[in-house]
Amino acid sequence: MKMLMEARDISKSYALPGKAPIPILHSVSLEAGEGEMVTIIGSSGSGKTTLLNLLGTLDTPDSGTITFEGERLFHNGRYSQKQKELAAFRNRKIGFVFQFHHLLSDFTALENVAMPEYIATGRLKPAKTRAEELLLELGLSERLHHLPSELSGGEQQRVAIARALMNRPKLVLADEPSGNLDSRNSHLLYELMASLSKEHQTSFIIVTHNEEYARVADRCLNMESGHLYPCTP
Repeated sequence: MKMLMEARDISKSYALPGKAPIPILHSVSLEAGEGEMVTIIGSSGSGKTTLLNLLGTLDTPDSGTITFEGERLFHNGRYSQKQKELAAFRNRKIGFVFQFHHLLSDFTALENVAMPEYIATGRLKPAKTRAEELLLELGLSERLHHLPSELSGGEQQRVAIARALMNRPKLVLADEPSGNLDSRNSHLLYELMASLSKEHQTSFIIVTHNEEYARVADRCLNMESGHLYPCTP
C-alpha cells in the first residue's frame, strides 16, 4: 500500500497563563496509506481531537514531522508553507467531517455540498453537478433541495460527508462523526465511510469513542493519555 500521510514523534502541550504547560500528546506516530480507513478510539480528553487538528494543519505541533504524499508539511517546529498556502492545501487535499455537521442552515443539501468547489473555482454549474452525483451516491436523491432543518440527523451527516468529498480529497478527517446519531445510524455511517474509502481510494482517519464501530476500519488505534497504541484484539 502506498503511504499517503505520516506523522512522526508529534508532541503538543497547551500553556495557561501563569501555569506550567499541560502536555496533551507525547511523541505520537501515525501513518495512513492511500485508500486506508484508520480509526482512533479513546476516552474524552485523551488527545484524539488534538491529534486530528494537527494532522489537518489546523493547529501547530510543538515538535515532530508530518509528511503528506512524500513531502514534509511540518518539521523542526515549523510548517513548510505559509498559512495561505496551508489553507489552499487543506481545500485541495483534505476533507473534514465533524460531530456537529456545520451545514449552512439557509442553503439546501445540494448547495451545501457544492460550496467547497464553488469557493475554489468560482464555477457554480459544475460544482452543483458533482454535488448532485455525490448526494445520489450517498442515497440522498430525494433530499437535494431540502434545508438542513428538514433532514434527519443521519441525512445531515451524509450531506457533511458528501461535502468533505467534494474536492476529491486524498484524506478525510472525521471527529466523532456519529456522536449525535443513534446506534443503527451510527453503524450505517461507519459502513458507508468504509465503502467510500475503497470506492474513491480516499483515506479516512476517524476519531471515535465507540470501539464497536471502530472495528469496521482497516486499522484501529487506541489513544490513552496522549499516547497511541494498536487496539487490543
